[in-house]
Amino acid sequence: MAVSESSEADFWADFDERHREPRHTFIRTEAGSAGLLVAVSLLALVWANSPLSVYYVDFWHSELSVTLAGSGVTMSLHEWVNDGLMVVFFFVIGLEVRREFSVGELTERSSLAVPVAAGVGGMIVPALLYLALNPGGDAAAGWGIVIGTDTAFLLGMLALVGPAVSTQLRIFLLTLTVIDDIVAVSVIGVVYSDEIDLVALGVATGCLLVLAGLARFGVWRASPYVAVVVVLWIATLQSGLHAAIAGMISGLLVPAIDPDRVQVESAARQFRAFRQSPLPTLQRSARQQLNRAISVNERLQEVLHGWTSYVIVPVFALANAGVDLRGGLLGEALTSAITWGVVVGLVVGKLVGIAVGSLGAIRLGWGTLPQGVGSGHVWAGAALSGIGFTVSLLIASLAFPDDQMQDEATVGVLLAAVLASGVGWVLFRVAAKHGQGDAALPVVLSEPVDPAVDHIKGDPDGELTLVEYLDYECPFCARATGALEEVYAHFGRRLRYVPRHLPLSVHPHAELAGLAVEAAARQGRFWEMHNLLFTRQDRLEMDDLVGYAAELGLDPEQFVADLGDEALLERLRRDVLSAEDSGVRGTPTFFIGDRRHIGPFDAVTLIDVLEQAGSRLSG
Repeated sequence: MAVSESSEADFWADFDERHREPRHTFIRTEAGSAGLLVAVSLLALVWANSPLSVYYVDFWHSELSVTLAGSGVTMSLHEWVNDGLMVVFFFVIGLEVRREFSVGELTERSSLAVPVAAGVGGMIVPALLYLALNPGGDAAAGWGIVIGTDTAFLLGMLALVGPAVSTQLRIFLLTLTVIDDIVAVSVIGVVYSDEIDLVALGVATGCLLVLAGLARFGVWRASPYVAVVVVLWIATLQSGLHAAIAGMISGLLVPAIDPDRVQVESAARQFRAFRQSPLPTLQRSARQQLNRAISVNERLQEVLHGWTSYVIVPVFALANAGVDLRGGLLGEALTSAITWGVVVGLVVGKLVGIAVGSLGAIRLGWGTLPQGVGSGHVWAGAALSGIGFTVSLLIASLAFPDDQMQDEATVGVLLAAVLASGVGWVLFRVAAKHGQGDAALPVVLSEPVDPAVDHIKGDPDGELTLVEYLDYECPFCARATGALEEVYAHFGRRLRYVPRHLPLSVHPHAELAGLAVEAAARQGRFWEMHNLLFTRQDRLEMDDLVGYAAELGLDPEQFVADLGDEALLERLRRDVLSAEDSGVRGTPTFFIGDRRHIGPFDAVTLIDVLEQAGSRLSG
């Protein structure tokens, strides 16, 4: 039955929504967090300007002590939030930064030039604009207020006012805010800290060495890291440094690695044993092995991300956004150089500094923008970076000893957040009108399946198509995990399966293995070599491949000669280029028909999405 173009588009839009990638976006969490943050900030303002305002002040100045054997920490609730809970916030940022540098989007150092230039510009220009309006006196100490960006608020507003799909822009903005965060936390820890206690500082340094040692020796349990971070936090408080720096640095020291095939297989065996014999000892062993298969960094992020988004940052807003605007404060703030220095620095300085820094770096040939991100997206994202909120409010409370100056700076931060969000919304709409809609990787297969070129398992005219970009050292590709067998057994000849090459740089033998299967294809043995190599992934040297050719009954001399044929290398390059143009960034990556599948790729999930596609096509 024929399907209209509009209904087909609606189907794929719904398909994309159901299978949108969870790893990099956290879109719903961030949008919900931003909405909650706005609501809590308004609540704090209303409370602080109501007849109950005295309770607001008294509550946050109430003292809370945590002691053990006569020693402990005593702070006001306001200080517990700023110097305690916010450490967890910066710890989570450090975790995410470490992951991105270790196994995420920042592993390719060549991709850092443009966002680094943007981040540097996004700090220097705002600070200069602030100092231009506040060149001397106590007010000049507030220059640090405008250098930071509230990462959580920024990404939340991006989810609210930005493109429907903005994964690539999110990565770009996250990269440049990493620079902001590291510098801002360093400024907090050094410039705005009290007199240094060298003994406590020595203890804090020792804790950092212990964290590095835990990572070095591959400790996989989270509890030792958490225990050391707690001691580090106390030592940093006692040292006179602001505790935020402890959160950021400790997060950077928690290791992030990709799942190891051996650990995953061991976890699967333990789970099968528990399924067959559900005893407490087997349950404990299965849980421990599952934890070992995922890095401690990602496990901590999974646990803490929701808490920071929905509890810690909103509580911080409740404790810091409550400025009493009565008694003429609002009028004084609107005529204050501090207020307008903050507003101009964040709204104008961030916009100009980030946009000019990034686009200037591109013009100088230092790098390029991420695929899918246009100059209009950069301008709009730069505008949203003017939301300093959490970091700015924290620095404002440290920079000015005078309550009046703190309140004027707080008004500036709140006003800047509103203006930056509005400017960002306008610029995103302008970009969309000029053809820059979604800021994401392509999701459509750039090179349609061609039976004359592609290797196809099943009926070349089968109603369902599953394309897989793979390399032969990838431990989680469909053939290696057994997923393909399950999927193919379910659909039979209804399904045509098409493997394509994407040898990754981290797999040194993948390209040679890809050439080997293409050389075998010239002698009519593509699938035999394809299947064999997935069972010999640890033995893919040249001698091994020649031995496999002989094992399959191929002509060894012809096989070796074909391995050196430039035409085979060009065949692999064709697949690699089509992968890049289709938004593929790793293996395995699947396409259901001509649409990139985003999300889990186990057999059950692939069968489900293929069934949905088949139902739509037949309906």
